[in-house]
Amino acid sequence: MEAEDELKKHRDHLEEIVEERTADLVKLNVQLKQEVAERKLAEEKLRQSYIILQQNLDKIVSVMSLTVEERDPYTAGHQRRTTDLAVAIAGEMGLSKHQIKGLQMAGFIHDIGKISIPAEILSKPGKLNEAEILLIRRHPQVGYGILKKIDFPWPVDLIVLQHHEKMDGSGYPKGLSGKETLEEARILCVADVVETIASHRPYRPGLGLDKALEDITENRGILFDPHVVDACLTLFQNKNFQFE
Repeated sequence: MEAEDELKKHRDHLEEIVEERTADLVKLNVQLKQEVAERKLAEEKLRQSYIILQQNLDKIVSVMSLTVEERDPYTAGHQRRTTDLAVAIAGEMGLSKHQIKGLQMAGFIHDIGKISIPAEILSKPGKLNEAEILLIRRHPQVGYGILKKIDFPWPVDLIVLQHHEKMDGSGYPKGLSGKETLEEARILCVADVVETIASHRPYRPGLGLDKALEDITENRGILFDPHVVDACLTLFQNKNFQFE
């Protein structure tokens, strides 16, 4: 009898322990579910905040772009067409979605610094004098000064600053060479040159796409990143890319 009593007592004790542990596990499970729900809610709020931030940045960039376009009608289509080509080149080169979005943002406002240039110079039909050329060449630096004050999740300010730099160091405003510049800036540089040569400008008629592609081909690896040039040529020659 004593052995049976001891066995029963031991079994009852084990059952109590199991019940306690089960209760603890149930409680822990409830807590975990609550934490997961709270975390999902926090993640959703963060996602919504990011969407709102993205929308606000898009609006800021749109307003900036319109500001430049109001002062210089030739810049309006130029910024959009240059951006379209730059984004297509970036896609052809396999850049990440994050990089491409940053490049797109920079492209839409890459000439924002031109708001510091008198409208009569921007639309001057004749050849620019040396002082006017120097003033024009300040626009990447001016644009950088404006954009560095905005907390973009991409290096928009640096892309704009560097989009007139060349591989051999002959560009402006810093005279940077090779891969001292961002890849996105080297892409924007080629897209900018192609669109500028192909299209009409106040000081000359458009020279056409063939001339533009000839120019970047001749200066492949000299002024322009060869990988960017190759991607650009592929788009026009093999994939039927067209300016809208």
